[in-house]
Amino acid sequence: MSLELITENEASAILKCTKAALRRWRRERRGPRFVKLGRLIRYRQSDLEMFVEQNTQNVITAKRKFATIS
Repeated sequence: MSLELITENEASAILKCTKAALRRWRRERRGPRFVKLGRLIRYRQSDLEMFVEQNTQNVITAKRKFATIS
């Protein structure tokens, strides 16, 4: 387990989102796991990676047959 903790600023840079988005996700309980040390909010790199992995969507395109116009 990695004990290196990442600040909110660093986490937002890694995820390429705003700090406001991270705060909203925490409030809505849908963002990456976080560590609360008193009033400080910190993230583990592994938790950010897991969050991205869990939210990765696989796109499946259906093969469509197009009618030919004669």
